[in-house]
Amino acid sequence: MRFLLRFISLMFLVLAVITGVVDAIQTVAADTLQLTVLGEAWYSFSPESLNATQAATQRYVHPLLWDPVIQWVLVQPAVAVFLVLSLIFYLLGYKRPKPAGRFAA
Repeated sequence: MRFLLRFISLMFLVLAVITGVVDAIQTVAADTLQLTVLGEAWYSFSPESLNATQAATQRYVHPLLWDPVIQWVLVQPAVAVFLVLSLIFYLLGYKRPKPAGRFAA
């Protein structure tokens, strides 16, 4: 299970690096700060899955989860969202090292 969580964390980290590089290239080309918004990137990549996610969230989870929470996440920069998701999955898969010493149990 830990391996799967760490692998998912790595995939989110890869996505964060890719979107960060794309943002950096667009920023240099436009000579102003250009950040890719997660919702726009998702819609340009796969609008059907975005609409399906919205419908499933409103139908099966709770309609209020979509409006304040997920819509707020969708207007954040993609690189920041992917970094936070990577950190969350890394922490979920983290194993504390055993304490070394005389009184270690």
